[in-house]
Amino acid sequence: MENNVYSNPLVERYGSKEMLENFSPNKKFSTWRKLWIALAEAQKDLGLNITEEQLEEMRTNVDNIDYELAKVKEREFRHDVMAHVHTFGTAAPKAMPIIHLGATSAYVGDNTDLIQIKDGLEILKVKMVNVINSMAKFSLEYKGLPTLGFTHFQPAQLTTVGKRTTLWLQSLLLDFEELEFREDTLRFRGVKGTTGTQASYLELFNGEFEKVKKLDEIVAEKMGFSKSFLVTGQTYDRKVDSEILNLLSNIAQSAHKFTNDLRLLQHLKEIEEPFEKSQIGSSAMAYKRNPMRSERISSLAKFVIAMQQSTAMTAATQWFERTLDDSANKRLSIPQAFLAIDSILLIWQNIMDGLVVYPKMIEKRIMSELPFMATEYIIMEGVKNGGDRQELHERIRVHSMEAAKTVKLEGKDNDLIERILKDDYFNIDKDRLLEILDPKNFIGFSSEQTVEFIEKDVNPIIKKYETMMGIEAELRV
Repeated sequence: MENNVYSNPLVERYGSKEMLENFSPNKKFSTWRKLWIALAEAQKDLGLNITEEQLEEMRTNVDNIDYELAKVKEREFRHDVMAHVHTFGTAAPKAMPIIHLGATSAYVGDNTDLIQIKDGLEILKVKMVNVINSMAKFSLEYKGLPTLGFTHFQPAQLTTVGKRTTLWLQSLLLDFEELEFREDTLRFRGVKGTTGTQASYLELFNGEFEKVKKLDEIVAEKMGFSKSFLVTGQTYDRKVDSEILNLLSNIAQSAHKFTNDLRLLQHLKEIEEPFEKSQIGSSAMAYKRNPMRSERISSLAKFVIAMQQSTAMTAATQWFERTLDDSANKRLSIPQAFLAIDSILLIWQNIMDGLVVYPKMIEKRIMSELPFMATEYIIMEGVKNGGDRQELHERIRVHSMEAAKTVKLEGKDNDLIERILKDDYFNIDKDRLLEILDPKNFIGFSSEQTVEFIEKDVNPIIKKYETMMGIEAELRV
């Protein structure tokens, strides 16, 4: 790559080899040739005058693509599909007369886009199930470790580290269900002709609609699709692109939420993303451990979320049977969104592989807030020991205000428990009070909820895709 021209960071820094290959020129143009072969094979099977020799010549030249000749032809024709028709015909001269027979440009362009989307979803699926599996293991490992829960980023009731992880996992699970749905319902554009009426094939097959329908079905099956659109304009409905970007945006949203929380937790020194031995957090502050992985995810996630609007506007503004103002947009939005989500999932997996938990820091923060949360329990214990509930409430209110003042104004530790122990009216034994203050008394059914969620909602997915488990998730930069 020359250093005096722009290079796309999604290619140079972030995208995986398999996703880059999926949207590569080789994949695109060899798929065009496979589509022309599938069309010719089906046309021959349905009675058109196409020879096996022509087909074999095409098959042996699928990957023999003369890109320099294609560039010359495109400058001459100002048309990329016709440039590649002639380039293919040069490599397979006997087949030249029947290449692209009856087809329109969208036959290769749109169907290839759908094939790349289909294959791209499968690449993402592998990475998603690995992240799901890693998060499930982490959830179970820490299902019973109490941690301070927050609402509005203000201390609330306790939860557990594992239960909080299930919230991140739940979001990704919803995305995975949507991915499966999109895979199951993705339709092939098929063999529909210039404006979707199949008029050119009416001529080729002498008005036999059943043969034209069969042609559509055969080609779809050859290219790996179980269903095709029954009606199209020149192109498949651009709502498909918008729906796919919706899915990718949803994955980005889930990832961003995870990294928001993780960065806050890293600030609190409770949970930390991996930090390599030679990694530098800051060029000026040598002690820093910046959450660069999470920040990279959030950065790429914003890019994908914003990109969704592009395909939505394209779907909304198509004219009649087609208009070409989708073309440049599709070339940018779909591959780049897939590459960004691919990178996000790899980084997410890398984080989960090395996530560090600091139980002592978590406990320290709990104990700074727990005395306030335990006041109702302490009041009830005081009543059991003969105290008046209203008097206990007033005393604990006063003690709480004083303890809070000590924390906020003097920067000291929360001394509410010591104040209560010194107040004879409460009549509470210190050991009993420490029993009450055990954080596990305040986590509700966090542990049980975590186990049930993993067993019922997550494990069936892990089991279904167990052959996809085990990927290396190293950062390229």
